[in-house]
Amino acid sequence: MNKELVKHCSPLPPNSKLLVLGAGFSGQRVASIAKAHGRSVICSRRKFTQPGADLVFDSNENILPSKKDLDGITHILSCIPPSANGEDPVLTVLLDYLKDMPLQWVGYLSTTGVYGDSNGGWVSEKDTPKPQQTRSKRRLACEKAWQATGLPVQILRLPGIYGPGRSALESVKNSNCKVIEKSQQVFSRVHVDDIAGATFHLINKAAKGHWPNIVNIADDLPTSNKEVLVYAAKLLDLTLPPIEPFAIASKRMSAMALSFWQENRRVSNNLLCNELGYSLMHPNYQSGLKTIFETTKNG
Repeated sequence: MNKELVKHCSPLPPNSKLLVLGAGFSGQRVASIAKAHGRSVICSRRKFTQPGADLVFDSNENILPSKKDLDGITHILSCIPPSANGEDPVLTVLLDYLKDMPLQWVGYLSTTGVYGDSNGGWVSEKDTPKPQQTRSKRRLACEKAWQATGLPVQILRLPGIYGPGRSALESVKNSNCKVIEKSQQVFSRVHVDDIAGATFHLINKAAKGHWPNIVNIADDLPTSNKEVLVYAAKLLDLTLPPIEPFAIASKRMSAMALSFWQENRRVSNNLLCNELGYSLMHPNYQSGLKTIFETTKNG
């Protein structure tokens, strides 16, 4: 575990017990930092064979934790996506358990996709969600379901997530990237370390009474996918494939891939960074990719 990251993250309050539901890429990062701080952590996965699994939770197979498994939980981070019918798998089967817990904070990882398309304009938590994609509509429905529970819920909206092992560096090294140019198109993103750092920051701010219902977690610099790939290739000293205009590339895209290019927005982190005082470890893609590159090179 990166010592600087652990130092950057505020510890959970004493005697806390954290439950990370669906502890994948982002959830494992949060869990590992809490453990480094000496706090008690339980992670759920669909199978015990998956990394970090302390208990199995799979609502599709009706494999559920017991009340004993969840005894004493004070904080929850749910990273589990909506089911195919748009319902939240956690609330569908565990809500009665949750209401009996001594919960101080519940975080739900959602998506900035709920804002829909803003034609490249900035969006913030003050904007009314206008999701266009089915997956984003499902996320918004789950946000509302969590907020209706009466639990101490905070919605964390995330843009594109990257980090070690999951970044433009891997795409360039593996020669599976396409350099697509679409005029004025930008994407917002966030390094997984800042998801973790912001989560701990928000928990501690909430404990002091600073508790906005919804918070965007994004870096300072929305930018084109082409710029990110060019920078990654420069770090690696590799050559990128030729640039393709979007009009041509889109003809070969899957429906899923095409859906990401149909929306163009810049996600504001003003609430998180300026009003709530969180300091980003990686305020832009250059910082994030350079750190990943140097860590990998030296590791």
